[in-house]
Amino acid sequence: MPHVALNEVNKLSMLRALESGHLSMSFHSWELYSTSTPYCRIQRSIPMSSRLRLSWKNHVIFGLQTDKKNIMTARKTYFDTCQLINVKLYLNSKFYPYDDLNLDFDKRRAAILYDMYLRFRTSYYQIPHERNEPAFQLNSFLKGFILVIIDCSRQNESVKSGTVDVRLEFEFKENVSANTTAYCLIIHRVIEYSSMSNVIRGIT
Repeated sequence: MPHVALNEVNKLSMLRALESGHLSMSFHSWELYSTSTPYCRIQRSIPMSSRLRLSWKNHVIFGLQTDKKNIMTARKTYFDTCQLINVKLYLNSKFYPYDDLNLDFDKRRAAILYDMYLRFRTSYYQIPHERNEPAFQLNSFLKGFILVIIDCSRQNESVKSGTVDVRLEFEFKENVSANTTAYCLIIHRVIEYSSMSNVIRGIT
């Protein structure tokens, strides 16, 4: 395990932070789940661990890819629409987003999806709304970067308060290719550590 040796100035600053009882740190960690989507149009659930400590997680990112898994020549950075209609993330009895997405890519009805992408940059990276310059404009987003980004950060629970049941459900407009894979990425956010009470909590 690497060790960091602080100079006297930084060591003094670190000791003062510890004495104050709170130490904020940027902690980026992630968990990736995937499942093959059979040829069907019924509602599907992605098989995540039945019990996950998700109370301090920040965002869940969902995407679909067809004919790309284990194919070296495929463009792995592109995600497909697969005629996706709706995605729901369940944390115990709560679910996100609260309203159905009602997507229809044939009619370019995906503005809510793009808005979720813009809000992710503002929320996760703490970028002021007026300075939010997205990597993809709407047209580029719809052409190959279809991602559903669900914000479940507004939870006032301690990390040590226990685990939650997690389930991700998604629905399609039409039959999906047998060579389609669904991906779910769960990423963490900034946390605060209290050295006096040994409590860790997410910073809202």
